Amino acid sequence: MGGMTPEPPAETALPPVPLTVEGSSVLHQMMRFRRAAWRSLSPEARSSISHEAVDALAAMEKPVEGRQSAAYSMLGHKGDLMLVHFRRSFEELEQAQRAVAQLRLSDYLEPATSYLSVVELGLYESTSDTYAELARRGIKPNSDEWKTELAAVLDRHRKAMAPRLWPEIPASKYICFYPMDRRRGESKNWYQEAMTVRQRMMKEHGLIGRRYAGDVRQIISGSIGFDDWEWGVDLFAEDPLVFKKLIYEMRFDEVSAVYALFGSFFVGLKLPSAHLAAWLEPAA
Repeated sequence: MGGMTPEPPAETALPPVPLTVEGSSVLHQMMRFRRAAWRSLSPEARSSISHEAVDALAAMEKPVEGRQSAAYSMLGHKGDLMLVHFRRSFEELEQAQRAVAQLRLSDYLEPATSYLSVVELGLYESTSDTYAELARRGIKPNSDEWKTELAAVLDRHRKAMAPRLWPEIPASKYICFYPMDRRRGESKNWYQEAMTVRQRMMKEHGLIGRRYAGDVRQIISGSIGFDDWEWGVDLFAEDPLVFKKLIYEMRFDEVSAVYALFGSFFVGLKLPSAHLAAWLEPAA
C-alpha cells in the first residue's frame, strides 16, 4: 500500500536480541541422600567415605580464578543436598560432575534434578546506544564492519564486568535458586515486543533489585539451548525472608506480572566442608 515503509531485508534488519556477555559456566546438582543405605554401613566405613568427601569438597569450595563449588542442605521434599559448581567452561563442569560421581559417597546420593546455565549479563541500554551510533555512522546491520564494531563493544564490556561475569559464590547462609521463562503466549509474547519496550521494562524491573542490593546477592545465568527454562536465578542472603520479600515485590512490576513464568524453587542452607561429616552422620 502507498505510504507504508517497507520492512528492511532480513540480512540488514536490526537483530531483536539484546547484546549479552557471558562468563562462568554453572551447574546445579540436586541430590537425595539414601539415608537407610548409609545407616546400614559400619561406623568405620561411614567415617572413611565421609572423610574422602570432606577433603574433596574442601578443595572444590576454594575459589580459584572463577572455579568454585559449594554445598547446601536443602529444605523440603525436592532433595537433601544441592551442589553448585562455577567453572570456566562446560568441559570443566563435566570434570566437576565426574569428580563428584567418582566419590564413594555418590553411591548414597541419588540425582533428583539438575540445571545447566552460563552467567549472563544483558546489555539492553548499551545495545540501543550502540545500534544508534552505528546507524549514525552509516554502518549497515550484519555487515562485516558491523560485526567487528559489536565484537569490540562486547570485549570492552567483558573487561569492565569481569567481577560479575566470573563471581565467587557468596558466603551467605542461604541460597534460593529457581529457573524462569518469558511468556510466549497467544495474547502476551515477550519476544514480539519491540527492543525499546523490553528495555524500559527491564530497567524498571532492575530498580527493585537494586533496593535489595545490601541484603541479597543475585546471579543471573542464561540457559536457552542448555536446559528446560530460559534463565536460572541464584539469590544469596543471610535472612531467607529477603527472598520472599524481593520476589513478591518484583511480581508487581510489568516484566514479572505479565511476562514471567517461574519453575520450581530450591532453598538451602550453606553446608561448608567442615560440617559435611556431621551432616552425614545418623542422628543419635
